[in-house]
Amino acid sequence: MTELKDNIISELGQEQTAARADTDEVKSDGRRIRLRLDVKDPVRERSEANKLKQEHDLGIKDMPPVLFEDNHLLVVVKPQNIPTQGDSSGDRDLLNILKEYLVKKYDKPGDAYLGLLHRLDRPTGGAMVFAKTSKAAARLSEQIRNGEFEKTYAAIVSGRPNRTGMVEHYLVKDEKSNTVTVAPSTLEGAKRAVSDIKLIDSADGMSLVTLRLLTGRTHQARVQLRALGSPIAGDRKYANGDKYVKCQHLALWAYKLVFAHPTTGDIMTFLSEPPDEYPWSAFDTDSLVAVDRPIEHGYNLNKK
Repeated sequence: MTELKDNIISELGQEQTAARADTDEVKSDGRRIRLRLDVKDPVRERSEANKLKQEHDLGIKDMPPVLFEDNHLLVVVKPQNIPTQGDSSGDRDLLNILKEYLVKKYDKPGDAYLGLLHRLDRPTGGAMVFAKTSKAAARLSEQIRNGEFEKTYAAIVSGRPNRTGMVEHYLVKDEKSNTVTVAPSTLEGAKRAVSDIKLIDSADGMSLVTLRLLTGRTHQARVQLRALGSPIAGDRKYANGDKYVKCQHLALWAYKLVFAHPTTGDIMTFLSEPPDEYPWSAFDTDSLVAVDRPIEHGYNLNKK
């Protein structure tokens, strides 16, 4: 596996006929970020490379890579071990980091609006989208409620899950311990959790899997994989004994987001490859973000 690569692909609707494929590589904090974009109109105010340079030149501590930004959306790669929003720890959180970014970049007086649409657990990294207007927030929230917002994770797990495909459990959360357990569906407070799980590869007593979460329960991916006999590597909360795989970070990464742009309706797909570290390095994670280029009028846009 090569260094960390963050990929963007904006997929066009059927009515859009013109397309162009661009690739930029930018050195940023020692990581290579590959940007790939198919667009109807390739003319932009600034190149993606210049955008990333400007963001890092603002000098904002812990500023994550920005995958995409326009007047309505801000899509970033959340670092691991940073809370999505402020909590009792008092640690610096992603939401306030991004608000600081907007204030500095656009010289806004006071605070900046940024709608939090979905969350990632503190130890989980990957792609997240935020709304820059209340209108965009409302429309994206409606997509989430209607199941039209696709969020897919990759994980390295111990062993192999005893089931794949559509998996359903009922989960109960213990607020005091902040832990979640599988429970009977008849238990008061139990909430239905559904994921579409795929086994990608197995090696060295571990497996690379993907999970498309069809519901958004607390710790859903972690608890369901544990219930399937394959807890996530590095999960100190839900793995124990010989099922625990020791590693630096929780091996769970939000690598894919798919949703309709809140104003244009274009279907947008954002991909972010997991970090280049163990246990991810034991697998070919390039395959997670590999995308076939479109072919128009017999010409393969992959060709140079």
